[in-house]
Amino acid sequence: MKLSILMSLIFAFALVLNTLAKLWLLSRQVKHVAQHRAQVPSAFAKSIDLPSHQKAADYTLAKARLAWYDLALDTLLLLAWTLMGGLAWLDQLLLQAMGPGLWQQMALIASFIVIGGLINLPLSWYRTFVLEHRFGFNRMTFSLWCSDLIKVAAIGSLLGLPILALVLWLMQAGGDQWWIFAWASLSLYQLFVMWIAPNLIMPLFNKFTPLQDPALEARVSVLMQRAGFTANGFFVMDGSRRSAHSNAFFTGFGSHKRVVFYDTLLKQLSSDEMEAVFAHELGHFKHKHVAQMIGLQTLQSLLGFALLGWLIQQTWFFTGLGVQPHMSDSNQALALLLFLMVLPVAMFFLSPLSALHSRQCEFQADSYAVQHSSGPHLASALLKLYQDNATTLTPDPWFVAFYHSHPPAAQRLARMPT
Repeated sequence: MKLSILMSLIFAFALVLNTLAKLWLLSRQVKHVAQHRAQVPSAFAKSIDLPSHQKAADYTLAKARLAWYDLALDTLLLLAWTLMGGLAWLDQLLLQAMGPGLWQQMALIASFIVIGGLINLPLSWYRTFVLEHRFGFNRMTFSLWCSDLIKVAAIGSLLGLPILALVLWLMQAGGDQWWIFAWASLSLYQLFVMWIAPNLIMPLFNKFTPLQDPALEARVSVLMQRAGFTANGFFVMDGSRRSAHSNAFFTGFGSHKRVVFYDTLLKQLSSDEMEAVFAHELGHFKHKHVAQMIGLQTLQSLLGFALLGWLIQQTWFFTGLGVQPHMSDSNQALALLLFLMVLPVAMFFLSPLSALHSRQCEFQADSYAVQHSSGPHLASALLKLYQDNATTLTPDPWFVAFYHSHPPAAQRLARMPT
C-alpha cells in the first residue's frame, strides 16, 4: 500500500511538473515571438519582407495558442485514464462483456485508441480547417480529411492488430524473457513496414509520378553517384492536395529507396536550389543519420521492454496508477497501456538531448551540401522555405532546445557562405 501511494504521488508530481514546464516553454515562445514581430531581424532584412515576417510570427503564435488546448486536453485525459479510474472502468466493462483472454486485451487497447482519437478529433479538425486555412496552407477538403481518417484506421487495424496480438501473446507465454522476444518481433515488424511503405502504404494517400525534369534528374544523379547512394527512381508527390507546405525526402530502404519531391517544392525552388536541397538530404545518408536513428530507437525500445518486463510484476505499478490488476496473469494490456501513458511524462526532460542530436545532424547535412553543391543556393532555398512555410525567424531559445529538430534559421545560415 505504501509503494502504491508513493507511486501515485510521484506520478502526480511528475505530471504537474511536466505540465508546468510545457506551459512555461509555450509562454516563453509566445512572448519572444510577439516581442520581435514588429521588425525583421537584421540578418534577414535584405531577404525577408516585413509582411512575411509578421505572417510567420502570427502563424507561430496561433499554433502556440492551440498547443495550450492540446496540453490541457492531454493532461486531463491522462489523469482521467489513470488516477481517476478511466482505464480500470473500461477494463472491467470489457471483462464483463467478453471475459478474460487475448481478445479482451486487444479490445481494451483498441478501445483506448479509438476513444482517444475521437476526443482529439475536434482539435485535429480545427487545426486543419481553421488554423491552417487562415494562413493559406490548407488545401484539404472535408471529404479528403474523412477519407484519410478512414484509411488510417483501416491500415492501423490491418497492420497493428497482428503485431499487437503477437506482443500480447509473447507477454503471456514467453516466460521471464518475454520482453526480448517481443522487442525482436516488434523491431523486425517495423523494418517490414518501412520496406512496404513506399509501394503499398504511401500511394494510398498520395499520387507519386516520375520526375519529369531530365536536367534536374541528371544533376541529382551525379550527386547520388558521388555519395554512393542508389534509389529506385525519382518521384513527385502531390502534396499540394493537402497543404501548401513543402518538403523532399527519401523513403524505404535497400532496393526500395525512393527520392521524393513535393510538387510544391518544385514550384518554389530553382534547379540550383533543388540540387542544394537534395545534397542536404544526401548529407543525412552519407553521415548515416537514418541508420543511427533506427539503431537508437531500437536500443530505446529494448530498454523500454526490459523496464516493462520488470514493472508488470510490480503490483504497485498498477494500483499506483489507478488500476487494480487481475488476480490471474492477464494484465499485459493494462501494463502496456499504463507504461505507454507514463513513459512520455518521465522522458520529457530528456527531450533536449534528442532535439540537440537532431539539430547537430542538420548542421552536418548542411555542411555536406555546401561542400558538394552550392552554399549560396542552399541558403537561398532555405530562405524561400522559411518564408513560404511561415517559419518564424525568432523562436525562443529554450523552446528550440526542447522541441526543435532543426536549428533556427539564423544559426543555419550563419554557417553557410553567401
